[in-house]
Amino acid sequence: MNKLLRAHADAIIASSINAVKPYEAVSRALAGQTFPGRVLLVAAGKAAWQMAKAAHDCLGERIDAGVVVTKYDHVMGPIADFKCCEAGHPVPDENSFAGTQAALDLVSDLTETDTVLFLLSGGGSALFEKPLVEGAVLQDVTGQLLACGADIVEINTIRKRLSAVKGGRFAQICAPAHVFSIVLSDILGDPLDMIASGPAYPDSSTCEQAVAIAEKYNLKLTAEVKELLTHETPKELNNVTTQITGSVRELCTAGRRRNRCAPDRQGQGRPQSGAGALRCRRNRRPFQHGGLQRGQRRHRRSYRRCGRLCRRRYCRRTARKRSQCVQRAEGERRL
Repeated sequence: MNKLLRAHADAIIASSINAVKPYEAVSRALAGQTFPGRVLLVAAGKAAWQMAKAAHDCLGERIDAGVVVTKYDHVMGPIADFKCCEAGHPVPDENSFAGTQAALDLVSDLTETDTVLFLLSGGGSALFEKPLVEGAVLQDVTGQLLACGADIVEINTIRKRLSAVKGGRFAQICAPAHVFSIVLSDILGDPLDMIASGPAYPDSSTCEQAVAIAEKYNLKLTAEVKELLTHETPKELNNVTTQITGSVRELCTAGRRRNRCAPDRQGQGRPQSGAGALRCRRNRRPFQHGGLQRGQRRHRRSYRRCGRLCRRRYCRRTARKRSQCVQRAEGERRL
């Protein structure tokens, strides 16, 4: 039975993980989707290559061009004629800036009929970046935040105000084109403005919060950085459709669906009648069925010389009744 439960648990875990893998998650999100006009793909994050591959396999030639920015050693081959870039994580580097600039060049001069398919995953905060300060200054601020123990929400609240693409600003650059954003969530609760610093989602954080975080951790900031922390980010975007996929919530839902159709619920793997040993619920002493053959029925009543076959299994009451039944039967046999 333990092996059976382990097999069921492994099957549930495997199906849950498969449901939120980047390729499967994006394929599910794009099923049945149609887009008018040109379709331009921008993918950013540690799972950007897998997400872009899924989008290409789903839409094929409907995607006119694409730029993929992911972590070093995460590009697993060419995807059509997409430009695939590898960059620094968790601290952005020059390749992060160059890859992001390639994406911005791709989405310039768009029309209302065009669509930007924006595929976003964890790590996008470092990989998808166009700083409003010098690269070395941004790297220094990011390093300070990581070293002082700031959480991801606090880090992103600061980084949004030092970036030309974070905090909804990338969606503003894409306007008037429509942005269809597929987000692979890596934060509990799925706060869309915090996942990869929300390049295509209105920002819920405020300048006051950013200044408070800088004071809380006593960050050493230049005058230029302090000034940028007082600049507000977009609070409303009307050209974006966002779909969350691959989240913890979806993982749990997939596990629950898998559990409902587990083999033991379909009658598979259950012990057959007359096979193996049962155990007493109280003292756990094993006893055998005693030769019950296929097609025979178990006695329902415990007093019919069958404590060992009783559906209520072995307990003290059936033990006493069994002893009485055996004595009675033995006396009848002698007569």
